[in-house]
Amino acid sequence: MKKNIIGQNIKLLRRSLGLTQGELAAKLCGKKSLVSNYENGYSVPDIFTLVQLADIFDVTLDELVGRDK
Repeated sequence: MKKNIIGQNIKLLRRSLGLTQGELAAKLCGKKSLVSNYENGYSVPDIFTLVQLADIFDVTLDELVGRDK
């Protein structure tokens, strides 16, 4: 598994929806730096945030975290 697959997927999915980091952060009730830190691999979302992100992006948790089993 790639080192920052979750962050890469967040970035790809965010861009596919045409959202800025700030807009996605607002949906998560956080600051722009929160999304930036996820995308750059400085932090990883907790399970509750992952569920929220999966709902926003309309993907499964497996898709979001890059699990392909």
